[in-house]
Amino acid sequence: MRTRSCRLVVIALLLSLLGGSPAAVAENLNDNLAGFAPGGIDVSSRWLPNPSTGLFEKVTDAAAADPNQYKYELQCHLGGGDFNSVCLRDQVECKSGPEGKAGIPVVWLKAPRGLANPVWTHHSGPTCLYDAKPEDLLPRIAADIQRQFENLPVKAGSVVAQPSPHTLRGAETNFYADASEQQFDVTMFGQQVHVVATPVQYTWNYGDGTVLGPQSSMGGPLPQERWGEKTRTSHAYTATGDFQVVLTTSFRGTYSVNNGPPLPIPGQGQFSAAPQNISVWRSITRNYADDCNQNPQGQGCPGVPSAP
Repeated sequence: MRTRSCRLVVIALLLSLLGGSPAAVAENLNDNLAGFAPGGIDVSSRWLPNPSTGLFEKVTDAAAADPNQYKYELQCHLGGGDFNSVCLRDQVECKSGPEGKAGIPVVWLKAPRGLANPVWTHHSGPTCLYDAKPEDLLPRIAADIQRQFENLPVKAGSVVAQPSPHTLRGAETNFYADASEQQFDVTMFGQQVHVVATPVQYTWNYGDGTVLGPQSSMGGPLPQERWGEKTRTSHAYTATGDFQVVLTTSFRGTYSVNNGPPLPIPGQGQFSAAPQNISVWRSITRNYADDCNQNPQGQGCPGVPSAP
């Protein structure tokens, strides 16, 4: 009887820290501590992203790119219905989430993927989960993260041309991309989601019908004395005119929920940079026999019109 009474006191204390009141204990149990069951709190679920579907699944040995598997546990939880009373005094407050909802304080644990009965170790936290059914939260975010990723304002980078804005027909014009890793914070299903986008591949459309890529090389600058050399991303135009060069950059992404472990986004996001205008001119070579010092009015001398 004493043990049961102690458990009820500790649970009541936990609910009060979550923003509950004695009159709302039952409601808080349903809304904020989903996972409570007659046998205690279900903290045995293991989550891994399924590469083929992008969904999180409760698994034990599914294949995934991440060498780890993850799960969360209530902060200060000792097992069953027991909590560490000392820990509860310093527990993370989750009273107001992104949508004004109360949350639950959790810690994230990790273990090597594919091991039976692994030893779980601390990964991150404590942090908060803001959802009435946290056991369904990660699969919902995983199902929608690709769409969210593709709609982020990721900057594909800028196009740099050497020489620019004018180049010569038949000469190698060196193009390279100026792209970098970017980070975003978004709200999904009331949770704070941190997304990291890293450029991995580049596709060049040179505007004359020629496309290069996707390839891993973003190119790079050349010193001016080497302009005209062929590079992995250079292009030689065969006609004169004005062309628009478009760079499309493919980004690989990871995301973490409420400061949880970084998880891979299944597919890449492709983003295009603003077109870069370049004018291709023709070059004309003329040979002159006059020495301008001896005959300042000779063809090709300064101030003298060239012959058509």
